[in-house]
Amino acid sequence: MNKANSTFYILLFSISFIAKGQVKLEGVVKDSIGTPLELANVIAINQESQKLDSYGITNNEGYYKLSLEKNTNYKIQVSYIGMKTAQEDVQTTEIDLVKNFILQNDNTLDEIELIYEMPVTVKGDTIVYNADSFTSGTERKLGDVLNKLPGVEVNDEGQIEVEGKAVGKVMVEGKDFFDGDSKLATQNIPANAVDKVEVLKNYAEIGQLSGVTNNQDNIAINIKLKEGKKNFWFGNITAGAGGADDKTLYLAQPKMFYYSPEYSLNFIGDLNNIGEIAFTRRDYFNFMGGFRSPSRSSGTNINLGSNNLGFLSLQNNRAKDINTKFGAANFSYSPKKTLDLSGFAIFLSSRTDLQENSSVVYTNPDLNIPDETTESNTTQRSDLAMAKFSAKYKPNTNNQLDYDVLARTSKESQDQLFYSSVNGNINELENAKPFSINQNVNYYYTLDDANIFALEVQHLWQDEDPFYNAFLEDKDGYINTAQVLGFDNTQIGYDVAQEKRVKSNQLDAKLDYWNILNTKSDINFTLGTIYSKQDYNSDIFQYLDNGSKYDNVPTQNNGLDINDIAYRFSDVYLGVHYRLKLGIFTFTPGFSAHAYSAKNSQFNETYTDNFFRLLPDFNTRIQLKKSEQLIFNYRMQTQFTDVNQFARGLVLNSYRSIFSGNPELESALSHNVNLSYFSFNMFNYTNVNASINYSKAVDRIRTTSQFLTNSVVRVSTPFNSGLADESAGANARIQKTWGKFRGTLNGNFNYSKFNQIINGQTSVNENYSHSYRAELRTNFREAPNFELGYRYSIQDNDQGDRRTKFFTKAPSVEFDALIFKTFTFKTNYSYNSFSDEDRKINSFEFWDASLAYRKNADSKWEYEIKATNLLDTQSQNTSRSGNISVSATEYFIQPRFITFRLRYEL
Repeated sequence: MNKANSTFYILLFSISFIAKGQVKLEGVVKDSIGTPLELANVIAINQESQKLDSYGITNNEGYYKLSLEKNTNYKIQVSYIGMKTAQEDVQTTEIDLVKNFILQNDNTLDEIELIYEMPVTVKGDTIVYNADSFTSGTERKLGDVLNKLPGVEVNDEGQIEVEGKAVGKVMVEGKDFFDGDSKLATQNIPANAVDKVEVLKNYAEIGQLSGVTNNQDNIAINIKLKEGKKNFWFGNITAGAGGADDKTLYLAQPKMFYYSPEYSLNFIGDLNNIGEIAFTRRDYFNFMGGFRSPSRSSGTNINLGSNNLGFLSLQNNRAKDINTKFGAANFSYSPKKTLDLSGFAIFLSSRTDLQENSSVVYTNPDLNIPDETTESNTTQRSDLAMAKFSAKYKPNTNNQLDYDVLARTSKESQDQLFYSSVNGNINELENAKPFSINQNVNYYYTLDDANIFALEVQHLWQDEDPFYNAFLEDKDGYINTAQVLGFDNTQIGYDVAQEKRVKSNQLDAKLDYWNILNTKSDINFTLGTIYSKQDYNSDIFQYLDNGSKYDNVPTQNNGLDINDIAYRFSDVYLGVHYRLKLGIFTFTPGFSAHAYSAKNSQFNETYTDNFFRLLPDFNTRIQLKKSEQLIFNYRMQTQFTDVNQFARGLVLNSYRSIFSGNPELESALSHNVNLSYFSFNMFNYTNVNASINYSKAVDRIRTTSQFLTNSVVRVSTPFNSGLADESAGANARIQKTWGKFRGTLNGNFNYSKFNQIINGQTSVNENYSHSYRAELRTNFREAPNFELGYRYSIQDNDQGDRRTKFFTKAPSVEFDALIFKTFTFKTNYSYNSFSDEDRKINSFEFWDASLAYRKNADSKWEYEIKATNLLDTQSQNTSRSGNISVSATEYFIQPRFITFRLRYEL
């Protein structure tokens, strides 16, 4: 019998053993006139231990079911909002019991004192979890608590999901925590400060619009603090040190919080060289600071492009060496009831070393592209900062004025020593110092019960200046490219450089008017505009051996390698949407009429694209039950590109990638369809969600690429593909709780078809990917807990005359235990196996563990020893199938680290 089967039978025996030692108590809860009460709370308190052994919530028929120990005395309490709490003593035997309850109306306080708080309470659209009912004492941060709540999960990215939906905002005592960012909250708020977790469904950011907007997909979480944590500083300070080879390890992690009714202050710090990343570059660039485009739902899809550096990405937040400094502060202040002020500042500094070896095999021999092996050593330096200030003035229930300003700035560089079997030794240097200021003004006015107005205006000013430089020692390996770019061939090597500057201004504004026709319907009129202005400059040149600059003249592209472009875009639109509620159905058909104008001017020529377009959209919601709904969405969108795609002059994206834009590019049209299903049964804690997506884009911008003779360097140009690109996806997830066990199954399938032209050859690429994940987790209050996971994925790529198929198998296990109520032991192990249809290509494994000592639950001090990468894995391997190639990469990571830590609780 193998290890996997042994584990399965052990788990099956454990579940069966637990089940055999219990009996079932069931029944119906009704009111005094015999109406079943849905969402009534039923708890069972063990009379001997005085502990809560079981709890349940009635379904829509008033039915409840509890699992209890045999031959035990219990006190059963039944509560419901507005009713007198009922309680009764019950003694279990060897057989199941049936017990019904009738609750009486109550206009006064309950006469019966509740011995235990209900673990889960439902109050309308709010679910309240009592944190202490689910924790075992091994939790250290909010994310540990949330992962133990039914229907709540923290995903691999640190984002919170409730019943399969992403949480849009996190608050503490009703105050935004860093503008509601869920990752900062899950990783930093101490677990021992959490009293209640309130899940707010149908959450409306603007109360005045709650009755006229669809908020069913909006979920917020509010953390209620324990009494001893209010009006006092709380948090913890962690310090640690260790050693590995010749390196001294260190870490310092202060986390301090203060909450009162008038104001709140939060500070998070992290300084370490062991690779524990509190806030990544990806987190920084994804952090919107609460800003959302007012017209993002209008049917127009436009962005300002990305001119960030081509930074190599960390793999699972691992690298050869990582040093980080992180600091964040957040405040909120209410000088009076009508005015709220808030803001935050975030700073991230990192120094990272990466090393990787790769081999690339081009799959189409007709393209005459040589296979390539590469070695790279990269040093990244990154200093990122952002700050935001917000003000909300609400003099009465009919008026609200909001103002926000968010500023970002950064200083980054990447120095890469690169070896290519085709191009020899190359030293690449990139740096940039971009900044941006984003401002937002919103005003909401309620004239009367039937008329509501909303004005939303947002402005973005952005300045980007990426610089690229590459020195190629092997002139012979780059000779064809040098001839195309017109470089001086008499130098020792080719010292290639490019300066680029992109300045962007974008105004996004809309005025909404809602007329509430009756209790079942309303109509919404939207008048909006988008105005975008981008100025673009770039220049490719060569540094000569004497240090002077040489303005080269390319032999292709009409000798153009300098760009000076002015790009202007405008959209004026009128939208109309009608919402109608009929029983369980809510229909929201609508459309938006757009007058578009896109113009780019370069080299004394102007290219204009003016047109009118009608974009329909349709939304239908079927509310099958309180926590079960089916949603259908259709939206037609117009997609516009940014200034980077229009630049006619050559642009050096890297030494191996040269780009020439197309000033005659036009917009693309896409059709998007989505069908989603959500269900969460509070009675048996079964959570099901599934969705199907389909998108078809017409005239989408694609790229034609020409590889230079016997070279890996390509020259690419965008064009409007006359062929349709399609993509489809489906995912499903089911999660169910049985007593102390929770099982999760999910699956994802994605398909995409797109067209490309390589060396004059047109091909259609089809990609299929599907992945499956199973997880079993326990939540014992006093026994050790474990989590078993298994992920299986398939990547299938059809590249025309070649098809590749890869398989990934990744089992994992986590374990934590509170030993003698003083020691906390945690460990996790993961294994990753990558193979094709013929053989296993590579595999790697990781094992981490920690042991902490705290004298008792009230102790201020905790001592911990923590080991990462116990197996001392030196590298991890990945493989990837691209459009025309297959690559394998060996990525080097930090060695085994052992650190000793001291944590002090404020």
